[in-house]
Amino acid sequence: MSQSNVIHVAARDTTRTELFARAEEISADLASRGAELDRDGRPPLNEIVKLKNAGLLNALHAQAIGGGGLDWVDGLKLVRILARGESSIGQLLGYHFVNSQYIYWAIDDAGRANALGTETVAKGLYWGAAVNPRDPGLTLTRRGNGYVLNGRKSFSTAARISDYINANATLDGKIASFAVPTNRPGYIANDDWDNIGQRLSDSGSVEFRDFPVYEEDFIGVPAEAGAAPPVRASFNTPLIQLVFVNFYLGSAEGALAQAVDYVRTTTRPWVTSGVARAQDDPYILERVGEFTASVKAAAALADQAAGAVQAALSRGADVTARERGEVAAEAYAAKVHATNVSLDITSRVFELTGARSTAESYRFDRYWRNVRTHTLHDPVFYKAKEVGEFVLNDKIPEVSLYS
Repeated sequence: MSQSNVIHVAARDTTRTELFARAEEISADLASRGAELDRDGRPPLNEIVKLKNAGLLNALHAQAIGGGGLDWVDGLKLVRILARGESSIGQLLGYHFVNSQYIYWAIDDAGRANALGTETVAKGLYWGAAVNPRDPGLTLTRRGNGYVLNGRKSFSTAARISDYINANATLDGKIASFAVPTNRPGYIANDDWDNIGQRLSDSGSVEFRDFPVYEEDFIGVPAEAGAAPPVRASFNTPLIQLVFVNFYLGSAEGALAQAVDYVRTTTRPWVTSGVARAQDDPYILERVGEFTASVKAAAALADQAAGAVQAALSRGADVTARERGEVAAEAYAAKVHATNVSLDITSRVFELTGARSTAESYRFDRYWRNVRTHTLHDPVFYKAKEVGEFVLNDKIPEVSLYS
């Protein structure tokens, strides 16, 4: 290894250590305020500023433009760390990673993609998206030297805090994809997210009313409806599914950590346990061991899947549809397991903490509410079916915004 490469690796490792330490610090702060944050359910503007100031929003961008230079394996671990403190913040960081990195492999003009990336890092921009595929589509119409966008999306995570968004719309019977700033006139983010979980994810509806779009905003050439995207451009789906995996697991880890702390400080031993401390109760010990083993196994599977997707994505334009399908199946297997493990642990930690821990002031149920809310995003049994199709019939997952 040359001296310059040694210096570069050392700088990257230092940055990685610093970013992980900052993520742990922010996560601990979120956990300490978790009940209050969940109760208020406000857009997490201050929390996003903290992520920006800590350099976490730019963790995956190249060091050459001021980013952290981390890969997807590390980026997804950061999502998991933050989700231990507050699941919505982990989700928001992961969504930003996918949406802000998408430009690098979806925009044909490398110069424009790099310019957008440089601007994102320099200004600390937060990226969201308005692409919910189950809503009626948005519509672009020509007007003057550009276009206007109209329509509504019922869910758009980070609706009010996004600086930039990816979106798509019909144009002359084709599908046009584009990246636009949200400070243009005609972007309306509504305060109508009232679900039981992910209350800080700012996932309300958005409307576009004669929102201006220009040729330079387009990502590629408008394509026929149903046309397969370039292989590399389709990696946003397995990556967003891995974001889900990691903030589900972070939620489970956070719930277990809170339960362990509560057992040590508050839980009283059962009257027939024969022990003086709840932490010596054999049944509590057994469950802590069971839950710990489950979440560690799920995290290992998640990291393995992230490594497989990272390796395939790094092949660039040479990656094949088959290779993409194989690593997508790895990601979806991790999704199935993380869903089951996180729902189980976040609901069963009360077996450790006891009846008093159900008091509203603790809001320990927020961990389960968060996981339960988001795991309904796309039915997990369809993910299991896709994995089964691959194993039994050698059929790779069909490319879509869900798979």
